[in-house]
Amino acid sequence: MEEKLNQEQLNKIIAEVQNLQLKQEGEFDQQQIQEILQELNLPPELLDEAVIQLKRRQALEVQQKRNKMIAFGVFGAIIVTIGGIVFFNQQNASLLANVSAQEDKITLADKQKINTISRQANSQLSYRVTLKDAPVGKRLALGCNWINPNGQIVKQNSYQTKNVTTEIWNTRCRYTIDSSAPVGNWTVEMLLGGRKISEEVFTVQ
Repeated sequence: MEEKLNQEQLNKIIAEVQNLQLKQEGEFDQQQIQEILQELNLPPELLDEAVIQLKRRQALEVQQKRNKMIAFGVFGAIIVTIGGIVFFNQQNASLLANVSAQEDKITLADKQKINTISRQANSQLSYRVTLKDAPVGKRLALGCNWINPNGQIVKQNSYQTKNVTTEIWNTRCRYTIDSSAPVGNWTVEMLLGGRKISEEVFTVQ
């Protein structure tokens, strides 16, 4: 029993046959190519070498396109990565910019606030600072400068806190005043990432 086709199927078959005919008309076998070369006064014996060179060139073009796609992909990944790093740094900087000192004091071992210290006591001072708006889950890079009455920094503390667990966060740095310390008004300042967030003045006698 012969299969019957509707008009739509017939139209598709006709279009497909036309495509195949065009494709065949556009292709040449080796004999035809050699005849064309002879008509153009070109040596047919170079046909095989020309075909090899053509295939190499086509393969090179495919490889170059592939390399371009890979390069664009890598470049895109780099841009995304850089963008992520910049965003993270900006966000982190914004969090650190909000941190400030809520309270600060200079104490001895008993944690009582003092304003005057005798250099003969060889006492270790603690500069205690209570931070507010500390970024929970982050570590803070803090430092202290101990400055003598002549304006010289005689001691620098540099440390990193453990992970902050509350927005109100207590921290401290230390320095020992001994008999060689010059008398007068001293200053201690605390810095967060190079930014001064607090300072306190005390007197050494």
